[in-house]
Amino acid sequence: MEIRYHSPTAQAAYHDLLSLLLDEAVSEIRGSPTLKEREGKGYWYDHYRIGTEVKDRYLGEDTATLRARIDRHLELKKEAQGRRRERSRLVRLLRSERFLGMDAATGSLVSALAKTGVFRLGGTLVGTNAFRLYEGELGMRLSLDQTAMTSDIDIASFEKLSLALEDAVEPDLTGVFNELNFAPVPALDQARTWRWRQSDGATYVEFLTPSFSEEEGLRDLAALGVSAQALHHLNYLIAEPIDAAGIYRDGILIRAPRPERFAIHKLIVADRRRDGRDSLKSRKDMMQAEMLITLLARDRPGDLADAYHDAMQRGPRWRERLERSLAHSDRAQEAIAALA
Repeated sequence: MEIRYHSPTAQAAYHDLLSLLLDEAVSEIRGSPTLKEREGKGYWYDHYRIGTEVKDRYLGEDTATLRARIDRHLELKKEAQGRRRERSRLVRLLRSERFLGMDAATGSLVSALAKTGVFRLGGTLVGTNAFRLYEGELGMRLSLDQTAMTSDIDIASFEKLSLALEDAVEPDLTGVFNELNFAPVPALDQARTWRWRQSDGATYVEFLTPSFSEEEGLRDLAALGVSAQALHHLNYLIAEPIDAAGIYRDGILIRAPRPERFAIHKLIVADRRRDGRDSLKSRKDMMQAEMLITLLARDRPGDLADAYHDAMQRGPRWRERLERSLAHSDRAQEAIAALA
């Protein structure tokens, strides 16, 4: 499997776009930035008043980078118009450099979710649409083949984080889905909806959350106002997500799993799907894992080694699934073995 890279110009443009999107998120502060502490961690909120109502809009976990942007939020607000023009220019440049970007259907929906606050409030894009974002993060050139094609949009979030943030998407996601012609898919628990299907297409939107018990049932995501299907191993995937730029219109600020965790998680998912005899999706999982592992072993071996050893230390069942998947890929197995 040959790994091809985008040009240095394209890679620089992507990271410039991401930086501008992060600036834009902070420039939308309406009131006074306020730091709150919970369980030893700091979280920033935009504290403002609308009429007689006081609101706290979640901005993000306390980091040196976010603090620096908050310190400049008034200056960033004044630069909004010029920043938007520059983002549009960078997106055009990236498309000319053959970045895949997002198609109209996916881009319009992900953009709408971002505007409601889904990613700001702990949502992480997972699945193949997240894999496509690594084109910018890792500089790898993708093509429209089976590895990068999907009609599904999967959003994952931690149940406890969603409850602790004390903020919610606005407007309600049900209204957003209605406007874009998505209808809820009936579930066994009729009081909860975690999956929507577009009425005039084959696109599905699914909400997921980690399962910390034997059962993989439905849970509620308070901040997003939806339910989610609980899945094992998902907590590993969405821990410490990264910021990413979606290539659509003038860019979308998205949260995605760390690429090294995505790669290792795909090995686990591929083995689970073999158990369920879903061979087509299992092969796709393995192709994505192999591509990322090959690239990361070359460019970010420390990150890949840490992610792999973390997963291997989570118990015999984790080790068994990883070893069985690696047995199906000589290239991935060799890359992992070289990390020791």
